[in-house]
Amino acid sequence: MTDLKIPVGISDFAKIRNYQYYYVDKTGLIEDLLENETAEVTLITRPRRFGKTMGMSMLANFFDIRKDSKAMFAGLEISKNAALCKEWMNQWPVVFLSFKNIDGDKFSLAYQQMVYEIGLLYDSYSELLTSNKLSEDDKTLFLQLKRRTANEIDVLRSIQFLLSLLYKHYGKTVILLLDEYDVPLAKSSAHGYYPDMLNVIKSMMTTSLKDNNTLRFAVITGCLRIAKESIFTGTNNFVSDTISSSHLNEYFGFTQADVDQILKDADCMEHADDIKNWYDGYHFGGPGRLLSLGRDELPERPPAEPQSKTRQLLEEHQRQFYHPVVYRLCRPQHLS
Repeated sequence: MTDLKIPVGISDFAKIRNYQYYYVDKTGLIEDLLENETAEVTLITRPRRFGKTMGMSMLANFFDIRKDSKAMFAGLEISKNAALCKEWMNQWPVVFLSFKNIDGDKFSLAYQQMVYEIGLLYDSYSELLTSNKLSEDDKTLFLQLKRRTANEIDVLRSIQFLLSLLYKHYGKTVILLLDEYDVPLAKSSAHGYYPDMLNVIKSMMTTSLKDNNTLRFAVITGCLRIAKESIFTGTNNFVSDTISSSHLNEYFGFTQADVDQILKDADCMEHADDIKNWYDGYHFGGPGRLLSLGRDELPERPPAEPQSKTRQLLEEHQRQFYHPVVYRLCRPQHLS
């Protein structure tokens, strides 16, 4: 068995490429997203451990105008499309934000976590403070958000405001990448402040996505599809890509071709039948466990449930974890 340098627990695309970790090429996602330019907002929902954050990190590194990613993408599928790379690679301002850390046993704590994340986001764009395209008022509010002293309204409109600043500075519309958008809602449901958090997320989404002429397009990921009427009201050209009705499935989780290549690279093709018997046809559980098989010995028992139980177990989990109101709003379409 070949000892592959497996990036278990690493979802930073730049780190994986720069430190030469093993990478299953999913850069075709870029071309597929750009082919559907009529979609102003694409919501991608998949279970945990399906590589959503990795995909978003890859998109951010490809588009971000502040980076030089040519070497990072060299040899990958997207690099074969020279015309697309010339037009899009490192040519656009990007805002990449994750809500994965927004949690708290009461709303005030979760809101402060949100304020903290916004502060970190603004700190990563501190170069805007020296821009001659921004007014002094722009820079004053920027500093308030960066220092976490802004009022609630300014926090709720902070994503929209940052998009407008980047548009002024670069003279180009902005790509918004929002990862794990549903985590604050799931956590708030568990702790009893769902309506308050829903208002926060809805305000952020509405002001950023609806009729915003500074937005090039947005990609949003999460585990659940919250009802469009709850959060994405009025969003133009909205596309929802779920696990049951998708043309992007090959970019999240592993295809059979991916599995075959991993086993070949790990020099353990003799285990292909065992892995097929354990995992073939599964749509839940994610790639993390299979990657571990390329690094460690095969476990005595496969860490998976029979396929016939998948629907029942997932639905029971959703009912137990989420508040009844959230369950009705968030219930994945494939359980309908």
